[in-house]
Amino acid sequence: MKRLTLLLLVLSVAGTAALIIGCATGSSSRQAKETSRVQRGQYLVAILGCNDCHTPMKPGPNGPEPDMTRMLSGHPEDQKLPPPPTLQSGPWAVVCVPLTAWSGPWGISYAPNLTPDENTGLGIWTEEMFVSAIRTGRHFGKSRPILPPMPWQDYARMTDEDLKAIYAYLKTIQPIVNHVPEAVIAEHP
Repeated sequence: MKRLTLLLLVLSVAGTAALIIGCATGSSSRQAKETSRVQRGQYLVAILGCNDCHTPMKPGPNGPEPDMTRMLSGHPEDQKLPPPPTLQSGPWAVVCVPLTAWSGPWGISYAPNLTPDENTGLGIWTEEMFVSAIRTGRHFGKSRPILPPMPWQDYARMTDEDLKAIYAYLKTIQPIVNHVPEAVIAEHP
């Protein structure tokens, strides 16, 4: 009887240890996967040129350069713009320095705030909303159209895993409060 009790005790301790180790390993594995996903997202944001439009530019020794103190915060709220110039019909569009506002036949578009700020950025967006917005070309995945120059049609071809990686990375960057103006959609007759 003592041997059976001892055997049951040893098996119980071994089983508990295996469960604890399994849980810890699973947690480490999930954490490693999330870290890898965030790193992949950081890489994709860099190679896709997200900073080119979503980070305000500042003067640098070789011309405009991204102001990384405002990384991915969109068109600066403190930059009030005059109405865009009227262009004759044709293939022209107007770009405004700091390269975060554009005007063309579609109307006026402003680079949105991609930081995780809850009131002015992507803070309240879910992963599903983000993926849907890129797939459909619609803000929040279902409202107004995403306007040029955002190449959402190209990004829509990305894998779900890559879009989720971008979202995961964006959720880790510094939140910046920046109220970007609403897009102005041109009315066409």
